[in-house]
Amino acid sequence: MNALQSEGMAELEGLEFGKSDFVLLDEVMMEQFMENLKLRFEKGRIYTYIGEVVVSVNPYREMDIYGKDTIDAYRGRELYENPPHLYAVSDAAYKAMKRRAKDTCIVISGESGAGKTEASKYIMQYIAAITNPSQRAEVESVKNVLLKSNCVLEAFGNAKTNRNDNSSRFGKYMDINFNFNGDPTGGHINNYLLEK
Repeated sequence: MNALQSEGMAELEGLEFGKSDFVLLDEVMMEQFMENLKLRFEKGRIYTYIGEVVVSVNPYREMDIYGKDTIDAYRGRELYENPPHLYAVSDAAYKAMKRRAKDTCIVISGESGAGKTEASKYIMQYIAAITNPSQRAEVESVKNVLLKSNCVLEAFGNAKTNRNDNSSRFGKYMDINFNFNGDPTGGHINNYLLEK
């Protein structure tokens, strides 16, 4: 990323929303980082970049930032053409996979209740929307298996944490397989126990 890309993106969103990329902070200290995150959250901006990584804050409410119009705005765009969003990262990963014809991975990490499962659903929703309409069922199928697997796994036991009385102790690795055209052809989910 270069400074011009970041500056253009910052102007696109407006300074009243803070810095849309933490790289643009004058001082990279925890206090400034958290202040910027808080300002953006209060202004309804739950996504902020750190270079090509997106930091997400769970709003604990429904937000109207995931529909068809938003998908269309991010489809085929470069990472910094629009304000930070999961769709931008999803599109960048999908394009990188098609251009290089190599596997691509999106890592979703966070503590209990951070919104990891929701983030994965939105990423799959985006991939389903931008691929061949006849293949969308494959992505939807993987998404549905993910959601249904949670109930079965949680029957084996969860844990109480500071922020969640019923925290899942399972991590998930999801695989969506694509053909040479970039259309999904199937997928699977490997679940594994993270901790006791």
